[in-house]
Amino acid sequence: MVLSILLVGCGAMRDAFTPRAEVVARANDQALSVERLAAWTSGSKQVPLEALAFNRVSHVWVDYALFAEALATGQNLHDSAMTIASMWPIVSQIKWERFHERLTAHNDLTAQQLDSAYQSGQLRMFQHILIQVAPNAAATVDAQKRKQAEQVLARARTAGPRFGQLAKQYSQDNGSKVQSGSLGVSARGQFVPAFEAAAWQLEPGGVSGVVKSPFGYHIIRRPPLAEVKDSFRVGVEQRVASHTDSVYLDSLAIKRQLKPVSRAPSYVRAAVQDPDASRNSSRVLVGYRGGALRVRDLIRWLSALDPSLAQALPQATDEQINQFLKAVTQRDLLIRDADSAKVGLTPDDWQHVRTQYDSAITLLSSILSVTPTALHDSAGGGTPEARVKFAMARVDDYMDRVLRGRVRFFPVPPFLGETLRDRARWSVDEAGVRRALERAQEIRLASDSTRGGVPGQGGGPRMTPAPGPAPIDTTHRRTGRS
Repeated sequence: MVLSILLVGCGAMRDAFTPRAEVVARANDQALSVERLAAWTSGSKQVPLEALAFNRVSHVWVDYALFAEALATGQNLHDSAMTIASMWPIVSQIKWERFHERLTAHNDLTAQQLDSAYQSGQLRMFQHILIQVAPNAAATVDAQKRKQAEQVLARARTAGPRFGQLAKQYSQDNGSKVQSGSLGVSARGQFVPAFEAAAWQLEPGGVSGVVKSPFGYHIIRRPPLAEVKDSFRVGVEQRVASHTDSVYLDSLAIKRQLKPVSRAPSYVRAAVQDPDASRNSSRVLVGYRGGALRVRDLIRWLSALDPSLAQALPQATDEQINQFLKAVTQRDLLIRDADSAKVGLTPDDWQHVRTQYDSAITLLSSILSVTPTALHDSAGGGTPEARVKFAMARVDDYMDRVLRGRVRFFPVPPFLGETLRDRARWSVDEAGVRRALERAQEIRLASDSTRGGVPGQGGGPRMTPAPGPAPIDTTHRRTGRS
């Protein structure tokens, strides 16, 4: 993270009359002091002495402090609203799947439509037997493999429906041999040229000769519809459903007139470099009829998507970023359409979501050792204040062990952390972060000097700082604020 303001000139004089920050972060009534954060990090080889790393550690503490306090005070972490908000990525995916089922419900093929689809030949099914040969194989090895394929071909020509048994016995394509050599439903252009040319000449029931491709020697068969009716139906219906999805997405883009703003790529690159500062940004990235995708929406989606996407965005071209933004906007609109259509979760869906959520809560509780039994035994079953004090001691102990590299770090899931923050008062103070960094540098310098080492250098490897999903915010947030 690049600091946007360097305090110089009159700023330095202002600081001379400003009390030094003593607190880095707050979580309701709990506080992370400058001294505690400095003590954790000054002796840690896991955290570089950099403002960004200290910021992220502070946000991790906020998440764990709010979680531990919720456990200690007996807050209901299992109510439906909490569960749905915390499991938003999974809930959204399930809603889309249910909405997709509605869109494609009319795509079941009749017997006549299935027969017509097969006879038209635009989609076909093939089986094959592969005898593998490396492209750089010696001529003697190649000749031996071809002879083996020709021997299998002699049996395959008369095998008929038993071709699948030969594939299971002889094929060296592990992906298809378990499916009797079936390659599924395909359209033209899906295979390497040599295979493609031979396969698409076959009539129903026909078997090719020995076909050489970069993978080896193939024997190809086109099974008649009677043998593959069920699998052909499934394959065709899946393709029709995929086409329906594409048409629906295209119609969304046209109907809503999606258009990234001219500076969207530069906004995205800046946002992913500093997600904490961008989490509340209302800057528009994509405009569309009736709304817009804003920076804060993108940051939320990035928390739900593969982390590699965010990592790749700074190096992506403007065109790639614009296409990515359109895809995210379409997905966002899909979820809105599903909600408008009153798409909900089935009982089985809800059980799946709750099971995963409960597992996450159990894991985090066990990591901290803040379980109901521990709270009762270690806090003496005492007052709420005693239970909170015990829980916070467990948070501090866990943070200390993580930063010293003694235990593995498990972050609070981003959407659970976000939900906890929305129901609480919390802050991370930039002045406090800077002061903690100064103190950590002072402590480490003194320690290095005492040991006679090189200042600022340690003996262990530097690791990526612990991630924190929440924004830097020097103001308190109250329950219910969106």
